[in-house]
Amino acid sequence: MSERVTEILSWYASENPGTLNNLARILYHGRLGGTGRVIILPVDQGFEHGPARSFAHNPAGYDPRYHFQLAVDAGCSAYAAPLGFLEAGAAEYAGQVPMILKLNNHDSLSPDLENSVPSLTGSVADALRLGCVAIGYTIYPGSGEFKSMYEDLRELTREAKDYGLAVVVWSYPRGGNLSKEAETAIDVVAYAAQIAAQMGATLIKVKPPTDYIEQDAARKVYEEEGIPTATLAERVSHVVQSAFGGRRVVIFSGGAKGADEKVFEEVRGIRDGGGFGSIIGRNSFQREKEEAMAFLSKAMAIYDSKD
Repeated sequence: MSERVTEILSWYASENPGTLNNLARILYHGRLGGTGRVIILPVDQGFEHGPARSFAHNPAGYDPRYHFQLAVDAGCSAYAAPLGFLEAGAAEYAGQVPMILKLNNHDSLSPDLENSVPSLTGSVADALRLGCVAIGYTIYPGSGEFKSMYEDLRELTREAKDYGLAVVVWSYPRGGNLSKEAETAIDVVAYAAQIAAQMGATLIKVKPPTDYIEQDAARKVYEEEGIPTATLAERVSHVVQSAFGGRRVVIFSGGAKGADEKVFEEVRGIRDGGGFGSIIGRNSFQREKEEAMAFLSKAMAIYDSKD
């Protein structure tokens, strides 16, 4: 047993053994297994952005099985996707990689209204049928529709944990009176992590924060208390602190495909700030297989403090 993983599991002592077992399956799987850090491959972009925008850069990605194989070969900690993609490969890849069923999604064909609400596209029963270790669910803190999202998440979380599944919450502030800049503001991202933790998330996914502060009331506290936010490592440390003093697993999104060194610098900042890892989709599967493998290997080496 890894001392670090044992410590992390102790933070969730009120959960049932099934949920702890499934969290442990993520933390012990893949190249980072046992380190307390994770890299998860998420492939919900086909639903969210459309097939061409998601897979034309690497046409092999149109086949759902490609992503299963990439997650297995690269040694990812888990693979997250909507219902259809998981159904297309769950039997063939049974037992080879922990799966997370993304239960709600939003498509770009519908107007991206000020207060958009992702639709439920799967269920806890689907996650159990497919052998998943966790469900995933997106909330938009700040949206005028927060009430329905929070209430749905609460019921899904209760049901998932009753059956021993872990719960991964994508906590992405947007909508309402929030500016576009606010979606990654340090005060808002930290707040989003706190909300997800309060909702009972096992793992929390947020975007890497910038040093912009959106809320005037928060700015006053940040200045009075001298909360450091100049570097990404400092900002990540504050976000992790905001998730119950670092006693919840907080991972950070990889975003759109970008320059390698920029991504690797971000990974170093997450590592140095005490973040638990990354969930990297387009930056991996939009590359050809060999390049994607090398890219993910480098990111994992950084998290394992070997680079």
